[in-house]
Amino acid sequence: MAQCNNPIIEVNGLAKRVPTQGGELTLLQDIHFSILPGEAVAITGASGSGKSTLLGILAGLDIPSDGEVRISGRDLFALDEDGRALLRRDAIGFVFQAFQLLPNLTALENVMLPLELGDRHDAREQAAEILARVGLAARLTHYPRHLSGGEQQRVAIARAFVTRPRLLFADEPTGNLDSATGRRIIELLFEINREQGATLLMVTHDASLAERCSRALHLDAGRLT
Repeated sequence: MAQCNNPIIEVNGLAKRVPTQGGELTLLQDIHFSILPGEAVAITGASGSGKSTLLGILAGLDIPSDGEVRISGRDLFALDEDGRALLRRDAIGFVFQAFQLLPNLTALENVMLPLELGDRHDAREQAAEILARVGLAARLTHYPRHLSGGEQQRVAIARAFVTRPRLLFADEPTGNLDSATGRRIIELLFEINREQGATLLMVTHDASLAERCSRALHLDAGRLT
């Protein structure tokens, strides 16, 4: 039980700066927080406040200028690029706003991919099972171009959850969907998250969605407020 009180994410002094023609632009500055296993946490803030940048750094997809990120006690940026990729494969699921499905793979093949990268011999069965779980049993052989936006997002959610990750990151998961489809996607996201007991960290500008999380981290011009 004591282990449950250990943060799954620890962020200390995180900063991100990028060069510009005029000098340097600060995207994130002096970010500190921790998240416990099983929490559902929203990252909120106006467009351009640094939300997606923060999420990308936490997933090891981007490199900070300063500071430290620990995932289950491991220093994320003490790992090389291959090490971070292995950590993502084994522990992290990511739902992108723009779906990021591979266009030349079917729905089934898109969801199988992270399992195949982990040398799972049951990849086809597990992928088919979770696609059925998200209501796409009849769409296994369809390519992304033949799926609606809501169906593509369901494939993306299935792909993120199929490895049963300890951490799930979602970047504006309903940003490209109409409101009715978005509500169904959110219900699905929380439902599978509860079932699998993963920690959920979600970027959103939707106040009602943020209220469904256990707490919110609000960014304003790259700072937590």
